[in-house]
Amino acid sequence: MEKVKSIDEFYLLRDRLMTDRHLDLPTIIIPAGTCGQACGANDLIRITKREMLHKKLSERIQLRITGCHGFCEMEPSALIEPSGTFYPRVSAQNMVRIVEAVIKGEILEDLLYIDQETGNRIEKQIDIPFFKKQVRTLLGRNEKVDPIRVFNYIENKGYSAMAKVLSLKDPHRVIEEIKSSGLRGRGGAGFPTGLKWERLAKQPSRNGKFIVCNADEGDPGAYMDRSLLEGNPHSILEGMIIGAYATGATEGIVYVRNEYPLAIKHLLIALRQATQLGFLGKDILGTNFSFDIKMVRGAGAFVCGEETALIKSIEGKMGEPTQRPPYPIQKGIHGQPTVINNVETWANIPIIIDLGPHEYVKVGTKGNTGTKIFSLVGKIKNTGLVEVPMGMEIEKMVNEIGGGPVNQAKMKAVQTGGPSGGCIPAKMFHLPIDYESLTQVGSIMGSGGMIAMDEHTCMVDVAKYFMKFLKEESCGKCFICRKGTQRMYEILDEITNGEGKMEHLTLLEELGSVVKDTSLCGLGQTSPNPVLSTLRYFREEYLEHIEKKRCPAGVCKNLITYFINENCTGCQLCIKNCPSEAIEGKKKERHVINMEKCIKCGACKSVCKFDAVEIR
Repeated sequence: MEKVKSIDEFYLLRDRLMTDRHLDLPTIIIPAGTCGQACGANDLIRITKREMLHKKLSERIQLRITGCHGFCEMEPSALIEPSGTFYPRVSAQNMVRIVEAVIKGEILEDLLYIDQETGNRIEKQIDIPFFKKQVRTLLGRNEKVDPIRVFNYIENKGYSAMAKVLSLKDPHRVIEEIKSSGLRGRGGAGFPTGLKWERLAKQPSRNGKFIVCNADEGDPGAYMDRSLLEGNPHSILEGMIIGAYATGATEGIVYVRNEYPLAIKHLLIALRQATQLGFLGKDILGTNFSFDIKMVRGAGAFVCGEETALIKSIEGKMGEPTQRPPYPIQKGIHGQPTVINNVETWANIPIIIDLGPHEYVKVGTKGNTGTKIFSLVGKIKNTGLVEVPMGMEIEKMVNEIGGGPVNQAKMKAVQTGGPSGGCIPAKMFHLPIDYESLTQVGSIMGSGGMIAMDEHTCMVDVAKYFMKFLKEESCGKCFICRKGTQRMYEILDEITNGEGKMEHLTLLEELGSVVKDTSLCGLGQTSPNPVLSTLRYFREEYLEHIEKKRCPAGVCKNLITYFINENCTGCQLCIKNCPSEAIEGKKKERHVINMEKCIKCGACKSVCKFDAVEIR
């Protein structure tokens, strides 16, 4: 891999790669992100390679191994180009059939995706409801690129934005384009990216400036950044190179949590390839611009997602937040000016430069431009990564893309913004997904986690779950955060155990307000959101737990009992599956639960085929 010595040489390389004849061959695409590999994608890859080798098919078809495409519950899957045919949940046996079908130009009808509403089979990925309503600006590129092959990235116009910026020789113009695009940071509060860059560019520094990619994605159930790093690491590196040129930064750092082994592997390969080609290092593409990037692995502390705590961790110190001002822009890593953006923000930069800000702003709404990736999980039919225009209504996200609730249960709420976000009730699903709208109703955008909940979800238990996570992840530096989150959790635990009192509700609200107003960092300032939002929109559930000692959703064990009704046929399936031997009864006779032995595990209800087990 030879170094590219000039901008003109880069364009020659790109044009040669883009006209390579192999681009016209039918292509089998197998997504092999973490989710895909966990479901068996590596087996499909081995089978495809074996078939291509044994039958000498390399001149007739090609295989592309990519990162996640988003529809994680349908893994392992195969996508065929250029037809766009999508095969979900492919077995090892059927992979051989798919290879044969691609050679012959045929479609395997029996393997196609089945629409859950109509029962019809859908051939093309773009016509599947999960994909149809999305605008896949970033995730769509995962399908085009093998993450460990830099030339594959270049033949899809990769690093063209970098070359364009370097040829313009006008850093200020780059900042103006980012400002005109309206791009806001995708990792939290949504601060304007261009404004942040402008402030860094104006900072004097004798010892250099830093730009940082924050890949410390700590929200439970969120994996947007991991997926982008796994599937298209060069897009993040290109964004950082452009950011460094615009701001005068001399060193870049990707801070990634150590729990992301595949993302780390692909990032290390991408860094090595970019360095070998001369896209990182001294005098990039023959210019006098020099910039390098290194990777720092984090230990997985949730608080290190906060800027100042992240900086401390990079410096090798304990990841604790510090008082602001001074802000990282003024005094960051080793006292030098520092800009921090998350993975998704950096991945948007090459797109803005390629399209131009005027095209970029056509997606989304005023003040909330572009797309946002969400990890849509919970009690819905379609789960996975979803990329939609900013401003889309929650209802469309949950019921059209997500497919609505599982079975006959009604949707109850969605929780946005990770553990520090709020719970939004179903009656407010008309709400547009943007920074201001979510903040007004007591939630946040965060990095993009979205958990859908149906009527079988206990909102008090949800608040307790997130408060437990937050109290454990508090660094402990602030007394009010350390003890306030702990006490809020203890109160919620008492309520779910049937020991709640009416004064607890007032105490929760007072504690929440104090923790929110007096904590040092974003973790403490947003930690009361799950409690305050559930108290605001689901107060009746708290009252049921306290006044009637009852959990309406049937979740809190100390407030429920299991009962076998007249639907029981005496099949004894529940008896065989009860771990505490609490169910008694003869075959073909109605059974009875011995409440002294019952541990309320729910095994009997989960195996009953006749709806004979009730929760009271």
